[in-house]
Amino acid sequence: MTDRLKALADAGVSIWLDDLSRERIETGNLADLVRERSVVGVTTNPTIFASAIANGERYDAQVRQLVEGGVGVDGVIFALTTDDVRNACDVLAPVAAGHPADGRVSIEVEPTLANDTDATIASARRLWASVDRPNALIKIPATVEGLPAITATIAAGISVNVTLIFSVERYRAVMDAYLAGLEQAQAAGIDLGTIQSVASFFVSRVDTEIDARLEKIGTDEALALRGQAAVANARLAYAAFEEVIASPRWQALAAAGAHPQRPLWASTGVKNPAYSDTLYVTDLVVADTVNTMPEKTLQAFADHGEVTGDQVTGRAAEAQGVFDSLAAVGVDLDDVFLVLETEGVDKFKVSWTELVATVEAQMAATSGEAGA
Repeated sequence: MTDRLKALADAGVSIWLDDLSRERIETGNLADLVRERSVVGVTTNPTIFASAIANGERYDAQVRQLVEGGVGVDGVIFALTTDDVRNACDVLAPVAAGHPADGRVSIEVEPTLANDTDATIASARRLWASVDRPNALIKIPATVEGLPAITATIAAGISVNVTLIFSVERYRAVMDAYLAGLEQAQAAGIDLGTIQSVASFFVSRVDTEIDARLEKIGTDEALALRGQAAVANARLAYAAFEEVIASPRWQALAAAGAHPQRPLWASTGVKNPAYSDTLYVTDLVVADTVNTMPEKTLQAFADHGEVTGDQVTGRAAEAQGVFDSLAAVGVDLDDVFLVLETEGVDKFKVSWTELVATVEAQMAATSGEAGA
């Protein structure tokens, strides 16, 4: 089973796990995935933490201690999540030592700050200081307000995972924000070689939204386009990445020691059971990218995934043809990406609310035990 994942890694795709829990860390499961499943990074979000905290007893002692110390819910969440990310960074440290672009563990700024630039910057700096590991990544959403926060955070020498990217247009703005941050960091005398970044381009949600619109249109031409938009969108994003990497602006930064901001394919769990469960891995194989997968997708690829060479480079014209066809049958692509970003931010906020509720319940349970 590991041969398929090794083949994926050998093709230049960094395999990151889209999940983390204290149980994974303390039982050695995360270390096993690194050793046996070619996993070289981890991404997290509030939903992942809420599930981990709700389903495990490994947080109880720390929650009890924090409650006894008078810490409120926000402080408890901060302590639990940064501790997990710090410890996961330590598990991944040997990977980072050999390949600094990997061995990374991501932690997200509070989603309720997605439309507040200054608060996002402050949150990113606080998280970075608390985790205190060079192989951490701070996740910042690619909202309009998030773009200057990305620049400021990179300029401070903090490594960033830009999340919630749906459109190529916004992706270009993200890459510009990264380069601007590097330029500011260079002017401040910061070693550019210490800064890493990925740009998380969401995949499956694009098909979910566009497929629903195609089915509503209902023509044979529209229905024939189902399941093609997400991969085409990612291939166009990669072509934009190639343009930036070839630019004189990037070449000057690379000469000063900067690392490219690698494209990361996120939301790669297939939501439509009619599609192959490895679709968003197999069809997006290309060197120097990251694919962050839920464990279900990871195991599916280990079982039956296929690597048949580079599936992205040189396919921008083909991908643009898909988008031209989508527009021709009546899909409003600008509206698609607006809806996806708005819903994405809203889902992040709901996830945060769920995390708060989960931790409050744990704190209440702990208080009840103390009073018993």
